[in-house]
Amino acid sequence: MIPLPMTSWPLICMFGFHAEHSCLYFMKKISVSLLSLFIYSVLLAQNVQVTVDLQSGRKPVSPFIYGRNNSISDDPASPTSAATWQLYKDAGLNFYRENGGNNLSKFNWRLKLSSHPDWYNNVYKHDWDFATASLQQNIPSAQCMWGFQLLGQVASNTSHNFDDWTYNNSQFWSGLGQNLAGGGTLNPAGGSQALVNGDTSLYLEHWNEDSTTGVLNHWFGSGGQGLDSTHLRYWNMDNEVEIWDGTHDDAMPVQLDAESFMQRFFAVAKKARALFPGIKLSGPVSPNEWQWYAWKGGQVTGSDGIHYPWLQFFIKRLAEEQQRTGIRLLDVIDLHFYPGSSNPADILQYHRVFFDSSYSYPEANGVHLVNGGWDNSIQIEDIFGRCQNWLNQYMGPGNGVTFGVSETAVALNNNPNAQAVWYGSMLGEFMKHGVEYFSPWNWDKGMWETLHLYSRYNKKNSINALSGDELNVSAYATASDANDSITVVLVNRSLTLTKTVTVNLAHFKIPNQPVQVLTLSNLPAGTETFISHTNNALQASTIMPASDTSLQVTLAPLSISSLQLTASIPVLAIDPVSLTATKMDNDVRLDFTASDNMGVTSFDIERSTDGVTFNSIGAVAAAATLPGNAGPQKNYSFYDHRPLPSVDYYRLKIIDRNGGYTYSKTVAVAFDDVTGITIFPNPANDVVYIQLPAQQDPVVLELHDCAGKLVRTIRLPSAGGVISTSFDISGLARGVYYLSAGGKNIPIVKQ
Repeated sequence: MIPLPMTSWPLICMFGFHAEHSCLYFMKKISVSLLSLFIYSVLLAQNVQVTVDLQSGRKPVSPFIYGRNNSISDDPASPTSAATWQLYKDAGLNFYRENGGNNLSKFNWRLKLSSHPDWYNNVYKHDWDFATASLQQNIPSAQCMWGFQLLGQVASNTSHNFDDWTYNNSQFWSGLGQNLAGGGTLNPAGGSQALVNGDTSLYLEHWNEDSTTGVLNHWFGSGGQGLDSTHLRYWNMDNEVEIWDGTHDDAMPVQLDAESFMQRFFAVAKKARALFPGIKLSGPVSPNEWQWYAWKGGQVTGSDGIHYPWLQFFIKRLAEEQQRTGIRLLDVIDLHFYPGSSNPADILQYHRVFFDSSYSYPEANGVHLVNGGWDNSIQIEDIFGRCQNWLNQYMGPGNGVTFGVSETAVALNNNPNAQAVWYGSMLGEFMKHGVEYFSPWNWDKGMWETLHLYSRYNKKNSINALSGDELNVSAYATASDANDSITVVLVNRSLTLTKTVTVNLAHFKIPNQPVQVLTLSNLPAGTETFISHTNNALQASTIMPASDTSLQVTLAPLSISSLQLTASIPVLAIDPVSLTATKMDNDVRLDFTASDNMGVTSFDIERSTDGVTFNSIGAVAAAATLPGNAGPQKNYSFYDHRPLPSVDYYRLKIIDRNGGYTYSKTVAVAFDDVTGITIFPNPANDVVYIQLPAQQDPVVLELHDCAGKLVRTIRLPSAGGVISTSFDISGLARGVYYLSAGGKNIPIVKQ
């Protein structure tokens, strides 16, 4: 709004005989005009413009961001009920972190015991074997996270527990943190300090890197439990290690220095990688914002005399050890986040802490240490952005390390609408930025509803969605693999204002027919509304598009709306004829063939450590002038000279002349000695990866069902190195199949 300059008023008042009347008349007209302009500006501000681009920012959404803590019973006498398993399936819960947080650090997998630091250090039974087998039996496609103990001492018996039942009927009070297991003397005044601490030698035993990683052989090795390792890939490197001298002060009364911790980390990581090459090691599992930057209350001084914030030092030392040994020691940067605010207006912006380089965090504290001293002016966290820069600095681009948040909670005081919007904002940001897993610690009303809306209705690939009012309204868009449908989730964080949103679509057209909108709003306090996939609080409605590339929707305050869009025109459909990966000493050679009429301009080569999250490692231009490419079938090769020291998954991103793209099948190479045919995973749900030693002649792989019927065939050329390929078995019925190659028949179990 632009006010009229005071110097203009005398000119207006010159008109007419009664100057004062004329002046009043014009001033009234000006006031009305300015008021109209103000109202128009306010109305315009409520109409938020959102742009969704099918061909921009595309990346796979990890299914493991749909996670949770402490979901499965580990007590065989009280198993998880069938109704609860069905709830998890209906909600779309894919990731189960079951290591117990603080109870992980002193867990003894051999004796199935753990010392509880938040309950007098008493020792209680926990059966990880039972919990894991239960999950794989009931939801075999789920991923489960456990963890290793780096603290150095674990529970040994239950004979020296403090008798809390006799004391106060096991009621909660301020003295739960007293170290009373092992014969300690209670301080009746409460607080965390006992009059006399218990003797740890009575209930703990020493535990080294061989002890803690031995669970891998126990579960996956010969004569072990026979569990499916492909669904047990994520392992925390202990829990909240920066505060061991507080949480586990019985075992560590004085916090060890940062370098000593790194040596423990290296020892366990190397053992784990050797036993389970496909493992996903995650750390340092820091408890909160202060500990992202501080160790023992401040910065870490490196051997070079430079003061580093803790996470920078952690990444730097990992990079140095990896370069020295050639062993990959970290796959996921895992952080916890427990903000202190209970103000909804603040909390609803806290999703910005992780990747937003412009957001000033109201509770900023540890970040003041980030530049080597103490600087109160630094308020911007951007913690995963900072970590990415440090990873690139010390490990180089394309390092393959991703991000995860395995614990968080906020204090929204039984406000399910704010809870849903906070959780939806976190999920949306983590979809957009390729976060690998997310598992909140607390689970409050509104979260089942949000999980269900995102996990069950979103597509597999995140694409760019930009909002003109990011403070209040965010858009999170996903696209199907075939690019024939997209979902646009709109989150209105405003506590009081309704927002009208215009969604503009780029490179995607919709038919002139009703669009389904699924909405969460006005959730009742104190009542859990999510019962099942068909019985929940989702409100279904429809809107008509304004055109084939735009539509408008109205958002209630504190609401989430999901627009389900289907394309009106055919989409790119490209299928490469073949893709194989061959191990050549320390390199991997990818060979692929494409038809000349596919309209392809280039092939991006993407690599992954888990078959889920891929990074580009190079590109090959589509050209008919390459040697051997005179016919309709064009042959291409690409060498990966720096494969990762475990299992490498490869795929092609096939880009057409219009900028559209699709993906090839995935192949894998395991960097172990291969003396025969290797098949993994087995049993499997979707894809089986096959690795063969060098062959002098072409190879034909045949897959037969148990009746001998041929169901799949792959022909592979001869190669001078180990050959890798894959079978897609997702469309096959459950049962036993047989892979025939070189006169051998190898059983494959389709789950």
